[in-house]
Amino acid sequence: MAHVPLIPIGRDLGSVQDQKSTQKQRAGAAELEATLAERRAAVEAGWGEKYADRVHQKGKLTTRERLELLKDEGSRLFEVGTFVNHGRLFGKLESPGAGVVTVFAKVHDRWTIVIANDNTVASGSWWPLSPEKIERAQEMALRLKLPVVYLVDCSGLYLPEQGRSFPGRTGAGHIFKKNSELSAAGVPQIAGVFGDCIAGGGYMPIISDRVYMTENAYMVIAGAALIKGAKSLHLSSLDIGGPEVHVHQSGCADERVPDDATAIRCIRREVQGVGSSSAAYYRFGAGQLPPAYEASDLAALVPADHRMTYSAEEVLARLVDGSLFWEMLPERGKEMLVGVGRVSGLYMGFVINRQGILDDPEHHGAKKPAGILYKEGIAKTAAFSRACEADGIPIVWLQDVSGFDIGVEAERLGLLGYGSSLIYTNSTNTVPMFTVLLRKASGAGYYAMAGHPYEPVVQLSTPITRQAVMEGRTLAIAAFNTKLDDDFEIASDDPEERAEIEAGMRATEARIEADMDPYKAAAQMDTDEIVELGDLRAWCELFAETSYQAMGTRRVKNPRIWSLHDIAALSEPRG
Repeated sequence: MAHVPLIPIGRDLGSVQDQKSTQKQRAGAAELEATLAERRAAVEAGWGEKYADRVHQKGKLTTRERLELLKDEGSRLFEVGTFVNHGRLFGKLESPGAGVVTVFAKVHDRWTIVIANDNTVASGSWWPLSPEKIERAQEMALRLKLPVVYLVDCSGLYLPEQGRSFPGRTGAGHIFKKNSELSAAGVPQIAGVFGDCIAGGGYMPIISDRVYMTENAYMVIAGAALIKGAKSLHLSSLDIGGPEVHVHQSGCADERVPDDATAIRCIRREVQGVGSSSAAYYRFGAGQLPPAYEASDLAALVPADHRMTYSAEEVLARLVDGSLFWEMLPERGKEMLVGVGRVSGLYMGFVINRQGILDDPEHHGAKKPAGILYKEGIAKTAAFSRACEADGIPIVWLQDVSGFDIGVEAERLGLLGYGSSLIYTNSTNTVPMFTVLLRKASGAGYYAMAGHPYEPVVQLSTPITRQAVMEGRTLAIAAFNTKLDDDFEIASDDPEERAEIEAGMRATEARIEADMDPYKAAAQMDTDEIVELGDLRAWCELFAETSYQAMGTRRVKNPRIWSLHDIAALSEPRG
């Protein structure tokens, strides 16, 4: 029972598809990835060089420069929420990334969540969705018990838009509730205060365990201009709440340092003291292997056209260590592939939708499309999810789902009940769950497979993700159904009426297609980040290492006593 039967999966790309198909799909992916890189670079630039120069003239570093100093040399940052507010204007102004940078960063070989005001965007002000973006990062840290580093350089709310960021259940004040929840859970919080920290910006670092202030920094409930107006006092903000006040008098900060670089060195030293990662312990003596096949193949393997198919096994073969995988219940619910592999030497559960046409065991000789949730596949997935919860195994959900099966037979078989069971399981799991929308994320299937409403720790989209209840053409037919015949053709013979219906259907289809754009989802925080398909292996490594970093906050069972072994034993042939 102790043996986890990981077996090789996958084939070389040249054996999977012909060179012409590979070249065509790589070219299409390259175009989408170029757009992604261009848009990502625009966010990283903030409001541009002029504003970066202003920061430097004050003797400070830009937020991105601070992050480079903070992270371990040679490591990379994994940014989330890059495209929040993408394409939105506030008056004539943009707020790249909602004026906040949130990243996973490795510091002294420990993963941290870093929340940093972008001081090149309105002096680090909070825009609409800035609070929600900060809170989302805090929630990731709370779920994974990762140390949080705040790089605070915030002049408070962007006041012309205060009505959209101050009130509400997840408005700016909710940030401080999350600070408190992190503190109550024993999650380390370390803050560096680098400049203007007014109102909420002043409150943000206070609950942190350690607070460093530079000589350029101040924390105030109200700035000098407001005090001058309210009390006719002529003071600078440094006089009111600089390091002299808060380090030596109020005790709201712990240490004063001369500059940004020194503050970052001190923060790195603090992170070094929070305890090393437990990932090595939870590898159970295993090493770390790359997949046998290149993750960059995924851009060629997964076609953008959702009508085209691909092999789920080939996707997994490019994500798991050594391309070794233990598939559970392989003969049941074949539209779903579930099982366990190692990533960075750590056990991770995987759930992925198969694509194409499958045999239908319910009807001898019949076929059915995959990418849809049927009774057996739902039951298998729910049982696997429950077993991973029992065994303490984190789960990665790889979605390419068109929804649940529909029709008279689906209702007779009780798909509503089986779907509810899966939803209940994923709603109550405490193991870290991560969701990747490979391509389609449609209807209730998106919900059932741990979509964003079911609170995965992180949800990723790719440049080819399509997230909606249904496709644009299908929805247009549904919306104009009363105007169509049984073959979905326009039923009217009146030329003017036909033209009006055609125009209406085209407009509906175009609007829905635009709504399915992954950048729109990212802009309104319906997904956490857009990443290249070829980068998914690196993200899976992040998911594994962050899931296993914190010792003692959750129990990962020794493989000898996994519930998964019991499921496997009951599905083995007898005799």
